[in-house]
Amino acid sequence: MADNTIQTATDGNFEAEVLTASNSQPVMVDFWAEWCRPCHMLAPTVAEIAHDYAGKLKVMKLNVDEAMNSAGRYRVQGIPTLLLFKNGQVVEQIVGQCRRADHQGAGAAHRVKPGAYQALDEGASRPGRDAPF
Repeated sequence: MADNTIQTATDGNFEAEVLTASNSQPVMVDFWAEWCRPCHMLAPTVAEIAHDYAGKLKVMKLNVDEAMNSAGRYRVQGIPTLLLFKNGQVVEQIVGQCRRADHQGAGAAHRVKPGAYQALDEGASRPGRDAPF
């Protein structure tokens, strides 16, 4: 991967790098495969999010062909799938190829909460506050 802000998640490091790490900051995992064209189309959006929210959001990529146990544990049946973890739990899920703008509008309430990226910019990630994640 060219973007050093995106790390690789595996079955071996998932517990520490995703679940435990999500106790201190949100972790977004991009479930993908090399053969998946929509996954490659989504990659620039994932890289942009990783860059824009470095230090506020940890971004990981998990190849479903290489880490089948983790993909199965979270019932990933279609890719690309983005899962957002906070405090060891999935708090948001996006299935299919999308653009970053798709996450920001009111019509995307089933994806990332409206204003999530703006709230990250403002540091709104404390429990009890209208946190985006």
